Amino acid sequence: MLESIKVTERLHWPEIEMSKKYILNSSDTTLSPSQVYLEKISSSGHKELFSSGSSSYSVLLKAEKKEKKNPKQSPYKRPKTAVRYGGSGKKKYSGLTFKNVHAHEDGNKPLQANCVLSGTSPSLQKPARNFKVVGSTLSLNPRTAPSFRKLCIPNSPHTKLPSLQKGAITREAENAKKLCILTAIKPFNVEKEKAKFFKSDFNYNPQFEYSKPVSPIVLERHNNASDCFLTQAVHIMELALQRYGSYEKFEQVTGGNLLTKSRIWHNVKKYMEKEGCMGEIVVQMTDDLLSRASMTMVKSRPTLTINISTAREYWLEGMLRHEIGTHYFRGINNCHQPWSSNVGRKTHNLKPPNPTEEGLASIHSVLFRKDPTLWRAALLYYTVYQASHMSFSQLFHDLGRFLEDPNTRWDYCVRAKRGQTDTAQPGCFSKDQVYLDGILKILRYRDKINFPLLMALGKVSFEDVDRLKAMAQLENIRIPHFMQDQVRYAEQLSKIMAVNQLSDEELKTII
Repeated sequence: MLESIKVTERLHWPEIEMSKKYILNSSDTTLSPSQVYLEKISSSGHKELFSSGSSSYSVLLKAEKKEKKNPKQSPYKRPKTAVRYGGSGKKKYSGLTFKNVHAHEDGNKPLQANCVLSGTSPSLQKPARNFKVVGSTLSLNPRTAPSFRKLCIPNSPHTKLPSLQKGAITREAENAKKLCILTAIKPFNVEKEKAKFFKSDFNYNPQFEYSKPVSPIVLERHNNASDCFLTQAVHIMELALQRYGSYEKFEQVTGGNLLTKSRIWHNVKKYMEKEGCMGEIVVQMTDDLLSRASMTMVKSRPTLTINISTAREYWLEGMLRHEIGTHYFRGINNCHQPWSSNVGRKTHNLKPPNPTEEGLASIHSVLFRKDPTLWRAALLYYTVYQASHMSFSQLFHDLGRFLEDPNTRWDYCVRAKRGQTDTAQPGCFSKDQVYLDGILKILRYRDKINFPLLMALGKVSFEDVDRLKAMAQLENIRIPHFMQDQVRYAEQLSKIMAVNQLSDEELKTII
């Protein structure tokens, strides 16, 4: 198991190394430091996962100048054979009928570590040239769920990571230089401004600077906060304060202790085994991330980045259901569909994937928790709305109503004010309201939504499911293990409603 692996220098990387990627293979026996080797592979900038609806809700901006086409040597040429996740022995969900069997649930600094978790494979794949895995084969327990083909081979001298189909990205987007807005609006002087802000007794309004500032026109499109669900957001947080006294107490009781890196590796590996995706996702850790995790692409490889400063024992699996069980699986399923490209989406007149995408993922974050309070989604919604009317300093003091810790308040304020230069002015980055928005809309129509089909169709809105199901490709799709028992799944949705004191009558009134 991963907790028994001893890695040289305990995964401490030199501070100057900002972008090195590593592959770490697990073993079924304890290895000494001399038996474990890490080999560097080339790095690449993050790209938005599957072009829409990723956990970071990335918005791609086309640069003014496009790259010249080279038809003979185009790096974006569509492959003749599509990449598939899973072997021929995979169960086909053409009928999407599931047995009611209960699935077990377990209750700017450099990246710290990066690895690919790999398992055994029944069939050999053509090895890549720049990977080296050292260690013995890891024996996995027999799975009750369908067995999927693993794409990494631990007992081979090389291993190969899966690449995504090009059908998931449009040719127009491929031939243009793209910039993730979430990267562009991240200030590079955050720590400097934080020091000034704390020194001023929280009265200074930070002046943020950006390496590649986003145009005011684009920022204005994301400066449209809504108050539609503000009452529900405030009520959800007040309920939590009544039960626990403070957010900090709520976090400790419901989230548990922070996890060490070795425990995070272990839990991630365990979850991937349940989902049958061992070896498909690169995993890396950092403590420099505004969100708790993000699923992005690095050189066409799905990459999960985990914020180790927020990884708690009772919340980690919910995060994995959010990133892997929702975003990653829906992204893979989307690749099989006729609407996998932007052209296909326009042809079939699809609605935007959000707020459904992030709403579904956020529901899965709290699914099976003893207390599935929707605190984070509610606070993000509230913070964005207040930021649209307040300066940074005013917002910081206002959040004292719900948060005591000044560092936590600072983080939420930065999320809501990112993109601004002079934070003394009212304004917000409204993306963070999508979580609660999506949650409440899905709960409103939960009795009418076919959730396995919603997962199978890929990056689509729940409003489009009935219209698209007749033309959908339902072979070789992936359904997460926690969604296969629909009776239990429906019970958990009802529990979320009850704990957050949401009623069907109320939701029908506001939605």
